[in-house]
Amino acid sequence: MTARTLVRLTFANPASLIYLGLVGAAVAFATGVTLFAPDPGFVWVLPALLAFPLFLFVTLVHGAALGDGQPATLLFLAELTLCVLAQSLILGTIVEASRGRLRRPIRRRGGR
Repeated sequence: MTARTLVRLTFANPASLIYLGLVGAAVAFATGVTLFAPDPGFVWVLPALLAFPLFLFVTLVHGAALGDGQPATLLFLAELTLCVLAQSLILGTIVEASRGRLRRPIRRRGGR
């Protein structure tokens, strides 16, 4: 798989764009609340929920490897970004695979 194919699957199809837009909006909202609210609370749960299946696995592996300590903010954001991009790639691959099946020409019997 070439780099161009990976970029196309991750960023250049409607399903991935919608997913990345939702995650970007959630991160922008969480950043705004963190900067301007006196107590942001659990606002960063929303972006983590959008990256849920893979982010849960990465967080569990990270927690088991490093113990019970809280991860640094930069590490949390890097893990979140990588999980979102990986899920966008998977989503793009699923969409392209389903389109490929729908676009196959129908073979007719009888030489028509």
